[in-house]
Amino acid sequence: MTTVTSPLAGRAIGLAAVPDPVFSGAMVGPGTAIDPVREPSTAVAPVDGVVVSLHPHAFVVVDGDGHGVLTHLGIDTVQLNGEGFELLVNKGDTVSRGQDIVRWNPAAVEEAGKSAICPVVALEATPDALAELREDGDVKAGDTLFSWQ
Repeated sequence: MTTVTSPLAGRAIGLAAVPDPVFSGAMVGPGTAIDPVREPSTAVAPVDGVVVSLHPHAFVVVDGDGHGVLTHLGIDTVQLNGEGFELLVNKGDTVSRGQDIVRWNPAAVEEAGKSAICPVVALEATPDALAELREDGDVKAGDTLFSWQ
């Protein structure tokens, strides 16, 4: 079983509240979403594993069980072309849960006209594979978001 922890501080809101049908419809996988605190912060690894995909606005860490966890920093933030995001690791790096991955500012994302909401998705999982799913309440980086069987 994999425990997936929050990559950010903020408020858990669940995928259904994400203003993007691909995420709200769980088309990329089940999970939850974080409405992050509006201050410069660093998104951290939600699991121990290898960074298999890394973009300024999103990253995927795959753990030893082959579970890939996507963290997407904001919605439509790919359109910002990396502006306001600083990568702190490289694709292929082995990371530990809680390790800094991307520095960004959710308030600046909103000022650019994008949503700061951050989906945290269990890639290629079935909804019944997740347990103890957090969909409300305040979270700190490192708090458990869900367990993946």
